[in-house]
Amino acid sequence: MKFKKSEAKGYARENMKGIWAAALTPFAPDHSLDEAGFRGNIRHWLDDLEIDGLFISGKQGEFFSMSLDERKRTFDIAVEETQGKGGAILSCSDQNMDTVLELARHAQNIGGDYIVVHAPLLHFLTDRDQALYQYYKHISDQVDIGIALWSHPDSGYLMSPELCARIAELPNIVAIKYSVPREMYAKLTDLAGDKLIVSTASEDDWFDNIVELGWRLYLCSSPPYLIQTAHDKRMRQYTDLAFAGDVEQARAVRDSLEPVRQALKSTRPGGKPQAQQKYWQELLGQTGGAVRRPMLPLTETEKAAIRAAFEGCGLNHGVKAAE
Repeated sequence: MKFKKSEAKGYARENMKGIWAAALTPFAPDHSLDEAGFRGNIRHWLDDLEIDGLFISGKQGEFFSMSLDERKRTFDIAVEETQGKGGAILSCSDQNMDTVLELARHAQNIGGDYIVVHAPLLHFLTDRDQALYQYYKHISDQVDIGIALWSHPDSGYLMSPELCARIAELPNIVAIKYSVPREMYAKLTDLAGDKLIVSTASEDDWFDNIVELGWRLYLCSSPPYLIQTAHDKRMRQYTDLAFAGDVEQARAVRDSLEPVRQALKSTRPGGKPQAQQKYWQELLGQTGGAVRRPMLPLTETEKAAIRAAFEGCGLNHGVKAAE
């Protein structure tokens, strides 16, 4: 590891900054893990798009359809490819605690920067706070690696700002991906102080969160590599302008991306988020690949609509669109 358990919070405050993207996992036509494609995507994201860190094998990455060995393999690849170039936060989310801990120990042993663990489904519970505190305390007690919390409506509930601030007292709890209404994450930002780096996945609100809440971490979703190209890095540009205090210029660049945002959002079938984004990746010249069940592939009609929106959105991609 790059830091001691007692140093985890300080290490994260110093190094967990900038734009972090949630990686989609490319699968080959036979649904095996496309390792070469995954490595190529990571290199493009870090080298060409100047993304600062990657969130590996989360829900965007279809962790729920991968074996334990496959999840470990994506960790191995990500840590190898990000060394000296960017950070890696490795998703150990699972309902089974043994699986969470096996993945967490693997992440720690291979030199991962951080892990992230989604708040679990808690069947039948209505008074959840003590169960959740003890859940994260148990993980914290077992490993030294920096841990990020992750609260999202998919759990069937949202962790309160007060509970998150309490969990943040644990020595190696360093950050949270807080997919909640803005008033909740603004409150937690105030409550947690320097004990917890608070972020959320909304690119729509990223500029406002830099300017109004003083955030320095975008953690994280797919827009950093879907609304940017090597020829058109406007998210990187407006982020750096906002960090530097050039608010009006940053806002202008942010606003100029609205046609790209709308093209991406408006062509996403409700039941096919990964498939749509993977196809968009292919239009950009990245490796998208297949989805695994239970996720569904796109129809040809859906692909045609995505291509039309992509070509008309104004993103300078510099590649010929896929068929």
